[in-house]
Amino acid sequence: MNQIELELYEKGYNYIIGVDEVGRGSLFGDVTACALILPKYFYILDVKDSKKLSPKKREYLNEIIISNCVGYSISCVDNNTIDKINIKQATRLAMKYAITNLLQKTKISTDKIIAIVDAERLDLSIDQISLNHADDLVHHVSCASIVAKVYRDRLCNEWDKLYPQYKLYKNKGYGTAEHIELIKKYGASDMHRKSFLNNILRTN
Repeated sequence: MNQIELELYEKGYNYIIGVDEVGRGSLFGDVTACALILPKYFYILDVKDSKKLSPKKREYLNEIIISNCVGYSISCVDNNTIDKINIKQATRLAMKYAITNLLQKTKISTDKIIAIVDAERLDLSIDQISLNHADDLVHHVSCASIVAKVYRDRLCNEWDKLYPQYKLYKNKGYGTAEHIELIKKYGASDMHRKSFLNNILRTN
């Protein structure tokens, strides 16, 4: 468990919310955020930033996290909204929705609860800490990153059935060389983030 989490418990906080997003840099689809609460002093072996885990390991840890957490919530903001308000604001919105929904679901008193947010400062009524690389440094946030990643990867597999020409099952919507070439070949779909594609479409 991270020293920050231990110190927060020692200061009297009963619950910590870990918050992270996935899909921020993707060219396609939603940005997805997860907020979750673990039991006090609860630790899951092998948890780390989801980007440092294999898909199989993420799936395995995802089940353990979901089965043992006090509660979790996932929120998505779609590509059209991303294009309207920009990805930074959309990411903050997804994170805020995830936290708000989690608090509503768990009905936990907000006076002894604090959120640790990866790299963003949110408009919240509860205490929060914004920490760069929290998904790699804080256990709660690492868990949130895994749950968000597994959820969005499963979405990408479903989206792949609707848009097989872009090989989303493989690239998860990110700007790989192959994905960019497929966008140039087939054009952008209605789920691509048009604000991300200006340079790609301009050179097509």
